[in-house]
Amino acid sequence: MIAVIDYGVGNLFSLCSSLRYIGADTVVTADPAQIRAADKIILPGVGAFGDAADKLRAGGLDTVVKEEAAAGKEILGICLGMQLLFEKSYEYGEHAGLGLLKGRVVDMNGRIPENLMIPHIGWNGMIFKRKHKLLRYLREGDCVYFVHSFYAEDCEESLIATAEYGRELTAIVAKDNVMGCQFHPEKSGEVGLNILRAFCEEDAI
Repeated sequence: MIAVIDYGVGNLFSLCSSLRYIGADTVVTADPAQIRAADKIILPGVGAFGDAADKLRAGGLDTVVKEEAAAGKEILGICLGMQLLFEKSYEYGEHAGLGLLKGRVVDMNGRIPENLMIPHIGWNGMIFKRKHKLLRYLREGDCVYFVHSFYAEDCEESLIATAEYGRELTAIVAKDNVMGCQFHPEKSGEVGLNILRAFCEEDAI
């Protein structure tokens, strides 16, 4: 069973529809017991980092995620959920993340060319950095759908793939059982479905 954590940040309908389409047994839950009982965990999220981090902590779900990660359970963060996996974010202040991955989340403004729009919205091809199970059904250059104004940097030890938007921006990260996608796989057509398939498979990382 895949537990999709519901902590009041974002519409989960598309993600759950995609998971069910590929045959994944899925539950949307904020219940720590259900999350602990699940085989794998997905941490979604849209909006502001600080608000999302506060909501996660308010329900004690930050502790659950960190304990399950430490126990070896596979976790996938999506969009803001991926950013929460890092040590900190500088989105409208400085906010602590879950600290499951090394790195920080920073503003695109001042880091990409001025002629490019922020937020970064649209389809971009991926540049692979190293092999990983999430890429097993993909080809380099496959496009995925992004909507974001902040991105992760200083995360070389977990960097799996980037996308070009004035500079290479972090697209997929993974270290051991903790994984993340900056883009929305549930909005990325067959490519996104194949990423979710790879995550849901039971074989070793």
